[in-house]
Amino acid sequence: MNSSSVNKKRILSGMRPSGKLHVGHYWGALVNWVRQQDEYKCFYMVADWHALTSEYADTKDIESNVREMVIDWLAIGLDPQKSVIFRQSAVKQHAELFLLLSMITPLPWLERCPTYKEQLREVTTRDLSTYGFLGYPVLQAADIMVYRADAVPVGEDQLAHLELTREIARRFNNFYGNTFPEPQALLSQSPRVPGIDNRKMSKSYGNSILLSDDEDAVRSKVKQMFTDPVKIKLNDKGHPEGCVVHAFYKIYIESHEKRAAECKAGGTGCVACKKELSEALITALKPLREKRQVIAKDHAMVEVILKQGNEYACTVAEDTMKKVREAVKILG
Repeated sequence: MNSSSVNKKRILSGMRPSGKLHVGHYWGALVNWVRQQDEYKCFYMVADWHALTSEYADTKDIESNVREMVIDWLAIGLDPQKSVIFRQSAVKQHAELFLLLSMITPLPWLERCPTYKEQLREVTTRDLSTYGFLGYPVLQAADIMVYRADAVPVGEDQLAHLELTREIARRFNNFYGNTFPEPQALLSQSPRVPGIDNRKMSKSYGNSILLSDDEDAVRSKVKQMFTDPVKIKLNDKGHPEGCVVHAFYKIYIESHEKRAAECKAGGTGCVACKKELSEALITALKPLREKRQVIAKDHAMVEVILKQGNEYACTVAEDTMKKVREAVKILG
């Protein structure tokens, strides 16, 4: 960790290693993570315990997913000299604080969580009616609070989660004295990147375009993209505002406004749009894919970076937990 980051405000963010990263992760978080490295003292966490909240029945891919995800992070520009890149399960203080916070968190706070209700409704391939899944926002709060983070990078759809963390921190402080700051939202403006089926792009839904996808995979997935259901013939007038292809056009193709006007006038067809988008995506993802291939050849790099990050994160987290144990008066 570069010594110049000592006096910067802290932020904490992380991702679950439950599958390969996709373009939604890139635009929704990773682009901002790279920019934030120069302004904040950043803790970026491989949230492998969080992965167990939904992948508990089949853990065989978690280790490989951890490695692949960190390779993606390095390829897009995360720098271990600027940021603490670490693994959640290597810092046992997360679990200790999670246990203590679970003692004071009211059950209705968890049951009203929007993401909890959404996942229960949308994910039909796994049983999410578990204590771990219900309680994952408390673990998330522990992740943030154990580093006494000043802010958390979030999109507007994640504000409810952060507010829950703030409520838990406030409740802890009310019981045991002023121990934790209430982390602020570091709102990120990011383009909407829908899944190919027009739902939210998610590893859980199987509707994503991966950062590591090769050219054939990109073309295949773009062909499957949801388009205007009433635009059947080439010269039918379209409605690009509800089209997944057009949502990607606005991100990857400068002439998207011209193409949208042509679609509305019935001057272009979905096949031509998908072909153009495929090539634009392939061109955009190629440098990243090539860089990650180079990084992947250094088999020791990821392990070394995580070891160093784990050690630093443990030091910071243990300093917090000393204060917490004193506040709760459990000094075991």
